[in-house]
Amino acid sequence: MTKSSSLGASRALVAVYAVFALAASARGIYELIVKFSLAPVSYSLSLVSALVYIVATVALANSRKPKWFAVARATVWFELVGVVTVGVLSLAVPSLFAFPSVWSWFGAGYGYVPLALPIVALVWLGRHRP
Repeated sequence: MTKSSSLGASRALVAVYAVFALAASARGIYELIVKFSLAPVSYSLSLVSALVYIVATVALANSRKPKWFAVARATVWFELVGVVTVGVLSLAVPSLFAFPSVWSWFGAGYGYVPLALPIVALVWLGRHRP
């Protein structure tokens, strides 16, 4: 892979994380203000996912620096563990997720991108150490 195509892939990955950060933040804030009492577990997890996407976006954008690379890797691992944990929990105890979160059902409502995205990011990080 050439340096320019690597830079393009990096920018695309950061852009996808940025879109998820904005979408999850807007959704989480709306749910907190308007309907938090209907499904506090689900809506709390939406806010957690928003925070994870924000940190991951910033860390991935700066991942050429060793400190940020470490933050990016830790955040993306946390994201993957979160998606899998919440996905399993939403299948095991669906009553907790009467209203879906970004990570419930492994991100099915988002085309499973929440499950695939951290895997892609971890592969990218593995190939592009600073």
